[in-house]
Amino acid sequence: MAEEQPGKDGGPERDETPDERADRRWNETLQEVRVAQTGAQILFGFLLSVVFTPRYAELGAFDKTLYVVTVALGALATGTMIAPVAYHRMLAGRNLKPHLVRDAGRLVSVGIVLLALTVNLSVLLLLHVATSHWIAWVITGVVTAWFFICWLVMPGLLLARKDGERTARRRGDGDRGRGDER
Repeated sequence: MAEEQPGKDGGPERDETPDERADRRWNETLQEVRVAQTGAQILFGFLLSVVFTPRYAELGAFDKTLYVVTVALGALATGTMIAPVAYHRMLAGRNLKPHLVRDAGRLVSVGIVLLALTVNLSVLLLLHVATSHWIAWVITGVVTAWFFICWLVMPGLLLARKDGERTARRRGDGDRGRGDER
């Protein structure tokens, strides 16, 4: 039985051609984009409506500046999350899918960071206006930490655990070949 070799993405190699791999990875990217893009668009839509409320005129300079920055980040997040679709439209049928998948993955990663910033600044804006109190900063810090844990730390821990298991498996296979018992 052939040993499973790790693929470029850290997982085991699959029995697929490069074109099949690109197609699979493209479909996975599209699924990710659908989830993140919807959230970005809904949040951005709500942000756009804030300026048309009577309460907006009462905001102080800090809150208005925070709103402008948040809207700009929301626009960037939305545009970045939609960009893979534009890439695909322009590049479809030109045998560039592996490049498309790579670039779309990078755009989705940037879009997720921009979306996280937008969400966090939206929370700060909302709580700062609602409470005008230091608690807005504390809660925003907790939300930011939670995003960091869920989006970076937990996947990183899983990756480290899988890498450790793979290393241990390789060491164990090499030891068995020499007849060592442990």
